[in-house]
Amino acid sequence: MQRKPALDGVGLAALLAVQALLAFNQIVVKLVNAGLQPVFFAGLRSVLAVFFVWAWLVWRGRPPRLSRAVWPTGLLIGAAFAGEFLSLFMALDLTSVGRASVLFYSMPLWFAVMAHFGLPGERITRMKAVGLLLAFAGTAVAILGRGAGEGGSLAGDVFGLLAALGWASTAYLARRPMMAKEGPEMQLFWMVLVSGPILLALAPAFGPLVRDFQPLHLAGLLFQASVVVAGGFIAWLWLLSVYPAAVVASFSFLTPLLAIGLDWLIFGTQPAPGLIVAAALVGAGITLINRKA
Repeated sequence: MQRKPALDGVGLAALLAVQALLAFNQIVVKLVNAGLQPVFFAGLRSVLAVFFVWAWLVWRGRPPRLSRAVWPTGLLIGAAFAGEFLSLFMALDLTSVGRASVLFYSMPLWFAVMAHFGLPGERITRMKAVGLLLAFAGTAVAILGRGAGEGGSLAGDVFGLLAALGWASTAYLARRPMMAKEGPEMQLFWMVLVSGPILLALAPAFGPLVRDFQPLHLAGLLFQASVVVAGGFIAWLWLLSVYPAAVVASFSFLTPLLAIGLDWLIFGTQPAPGLIVAAALVGAGITLINRKA
């Protein structure tokens, strides 16, 4: 599809739908964690997603081809993806959805720093620097300003930050020349293909694999592997390929705000004022980091 210079009605509707799906995705993870140990759940999701992404690529007339030249980078991006979702699923197990989401979506802060040193044309400008400071301040407020009634733990916050670093690492590796040539759909295929075995191998270190598994948890697992990974992630990559990346990325601040709202509606988690302030600072920082000079 031809690239468009600005966001139109179709793009806006798709972008809002994807952001809502990604926020709801974190609710689903929290629910399924009650039935499956988080790292085991993440590994099963990646293994199942391999088949859904493969089917998508075949349907598109581009069946996966694993070039030997790409193996080192493919293994690396898959390992980063495994670290990202090990940390995110653990964060959602140890703290509230709202807190985990705000910390996870500090990703542009860490990606901007990585890109400044490793990607041509991605230098930190004055505007980006202001955005980085705002996002960093929001992250600090989220960690240091935890309210007494919020629940969660410092370990959950740390896992949330590690998830953001893992996400930034996958984005950074995806922009490197070797992996960039593969295209976004093959990048996703490498991520799920490599991360599944890694996560399943690590899962026993995090406790019993099954908690109180119910049919609802199986439905959540299938929803994650098909709708979220093979649907939502590919839709996000499609939006980035058609519309200006800065505009698409700027809308990511909506996800933690929606996640805070859903967390309150579904789990009754009352967001502390500090968390709202943190989300606003991170959102403002994301907008400035992705804004064109």
